[in-house]
Amino acid sequence: MRVSEKGQVVIPKSIRDKIKLETGDELSVTTVDQKIIMRKKPISYTDYMWKLHGDAWKGLDAKEYVDGERESWSRKK
Repeated sequence: MRVSEKGQVVIPKSIRDKIKLETGDELSVTTVDQKIIMRKKPISYTDYMWKLHGDAWKGLDAKEYVDGERESWSRKK
Protein backbone atom coordinates (compact mmCIF):
# COMPACT_ATOMS: atom_id res chain seq x y z
CA MET A 1 0.00 0.00 0.00
CA ARG A 2 1.08 3.53 -0.64
CA VAL A 3 0.05 6.71 1.09
CA SER A 4 -1.30 9.42 -1.26
CA GLU A 5 -0.53 13.14 -1.04
CA LYS A 6 -3.69 13.52 1.04
CA GLY A 7 -2.64 10.72 3.45
CA GLN A 8 -5.11 8.25 1.95
CA VAL A 9 -4.61 4.51 1.67
CA VAL A 10 -6.68 1.82 -0.02
CA ILE A 11 -7.66 -1.12 2.16
CA PRO A 12 -7.31 -4.31 0.09
CA LYS A 13 -10.58 -5.98 -0.88
CA SER A 14 -9.59 -9.24 0.84
CA ILE A 15 -9.30 -7.40 4.16
CA ARG A 16 -12.53 -5.42 3.61
CA ASP A 17 -14.33 -8.69 2.89
CA LYS A 18 -12.83 -10.41 5.93
CA ILE A 19 -14.17 -7.79 8.36
CA LYS A 20 -17.30 -7.03 6.31
CA LEU A 21 -16.25 -3.40 5.80
CA GLU A 22 -18.72 -1.60 3.56
CA THR A 23 -18.94 1.82 1.96
CA GLY A 24 -19.86 4.38 4.61
CA ASP A 25 -18.64 2.31 7.58
CA GLU A 26 -16.51 4.20 10.06
CA LEU A 27 -13.10 3.19 11.38
CA SER A 28 -11.32 4.14 14.57
CA VAL A 29 -7.60 4.69 14.16
CA THR A 30 -4.97 4.52 16.90
CA THR A 31 -1.24 4.00 17.09
CA VAL A 32 0.90 1.71 19.20
CA ASP A 33 4.61 2.38 18.87
CA GLN A 34 5.17 2.46 15.09
CA LYS A 35 1.96 0.55 14.27
CA ILE A 36 -1.26 2.03 12.91
CA ILE A 37 -4.31 0.14 14.15
CA MET A 38 -7.59 0.55 12.32
CA ARG A 39 -10.78 -0.98 13.70
CA LYS A 40 -14.25 -1.01 12.30
CA LYS A 41 -16.39 1.09 14.64
CA PRO A 42 -19.27 -0.93 16.02
CA ILE A 43 -22.74 0.39 15.29
CA SER A 44 -23.33 0.56 19.05
CA TYR A 45 -20.54 0.60 21.61
CA THR A 46 -23.06 -0.66 24.17
CA ASP A 47 -23.74 -3.77 22.06
CA TYR A 48 -20.00 -4.21 21.49
CA MET A 49 -19.16 -4.00 25.20
CA TRP A 50 -22.11 -6.23 26.12
CA LYS A 51 -20.69 -9.03 23.94
CA LEU A 52 -17.08 -8.54 25.02
CA HIS A 53 -15.69 -11.78 26.46
CA GLY A 54 -19.17 -13.31 26.38
CA ASP A 55 -17.63 -16.71 25.78
CA ALA A 56 -16.14 -16.60 29.29
CA TRP A 57 -19.68 -16.76 30.73
CA LYS A 58 -21.04 -19.55 28.54
CA GLY A 59 -22.55 -22.38 30.53
CA LEU A 60 -22.78 -20.36 33.75
CA ASP A 61 -26.06 -19.53 35.44
CA ALA A 62 -25.84 -15.86 36.43
CA LYS A 63 -28.11 -16.16 39.46
CA GLU A 64 -26.28 -19.23 40.73
CA TYR A 65 -22.92 -17.47 40.29
CA VAL A 66 -24.04 -14.31 42.11
CA ASP A 67 -25.63 -16.33 44.91
CA GLY A 68 -22.37 -18.25 45.34
CA GLU A 69 -20.36 -15.03 45.50
CA ARG A 70 -22.69 -13.51 48.07
CA GLU A 71 -22.49 -16.65 50.17
CA SER A 72 -18.68 -16.52 50.12
CA TRP A 73 -18.79 -12.92 51.38
CA SER A 74 -20.97 -13.86 54.36
CA ARG A 75 -18.55 -16.68 55.29
CA LYS A 76 -15.66 -14.19 55.47
CA LYS A 77 -17.27 -12.09 58.23
